[in-house]
Amino acid sequence: MQRFRILHRTYYRFPGPARLDPHVLRLRPREDHDLRIESSTLNIEPAATLRWHRDVEDNSVVIATFDTLASQLAIESDLIIQQFNEAPLDFLIDTAAVDYPFAYCAEDRPVLLPYMETSRCGQPDPLQDPRPDPLKVWVDSLWAAGEPIQSYALLQRLCASIHERLTYQLREEPGVQSAAETLTLGSGSCRDSAALFIEAARYLGFAARFVSGYLQAEPSAFNYGTTHAWAEVYLPGAGWKGFDPSLGTMAGSQHFVVAVARHPESVPPVAGSYLGPTGATLSVGVWVSSL
Repeated sequence: MQRFRILHRTYYRFPGPARLDPHVLRLRPREDHDLRIESSTLNIEPAATLRWHRDVEDNSVVIATFDTLASQLAIESDLIIQQFNEAPLDFLIDTAAVDYPFAYCAEDRPVLLPYMETSRCGQPDPLQDPRPDPLKVWVDSLWAAGEPIQSYALLQRLCASIHERLTYQLREEPGVQSAAETLTLGSGSCRDSAALFIEAARYLGFAARFVSGYLQAEPSAFNYGTTHAWAEVYLPGAGWKGFDPSLGTMAGSQHFVVAVARHPESVPPVAGSYLGPTGATLSVGVWVSSL
């Protein structure tokens, strides 16, 4: 078992007094048999009323409401967690799903269908644009129908290919690039890489979902003091397994899931609005340290 401290600070500064609308916060890691929260504090200035609940994906969500005007909003989450996932590759896939392609069983498929739907956003309409679909061209270049391959090996091939193909780009603006846009640009943020991996996995028939969380690693282009994003794929017998295309590897003991969703836009760490003068500034810092 390993222990980590996760400190996440978010500061908004407003040009003048502002009325703060309710803010939705997703900052608390998902607890399971691999991860336990030892201690957790959440400090917010100005003072807020907090209401906790679990959303439809079973993510831990808190809604903060405010009664006073403010010229700044400070949110600080300080956690100590216990991580038991020290061997991420120690899993077994059901015999029927070891080799690709395979089909999810009749009992699981209705639950997994929402995570298997691909998006056509950003992809050419064959009736309007005769150019080939960039996603199809790329995936077909990695695996040819009929080629013997194991399911895990194919997913890891996708993950490694994205890491090798894309140039990491820090993007502070909201939103996620479409798969076609990311492939055309050849660059993207961690959430863009995750979205591309998810779209490719779904194109191949896997159930995949988006993950927002934290990464413990040495400072680099992928770990500059903010949240991190990757993907999970459902493999029968093993469950939801994480793949981090920004790093080209499986998610491991340094990855800490906070929220999962079908769509990347659904789980921002902090979401809210205010009524007041324009020109607000935002500062975010995340520190993940081993104890």
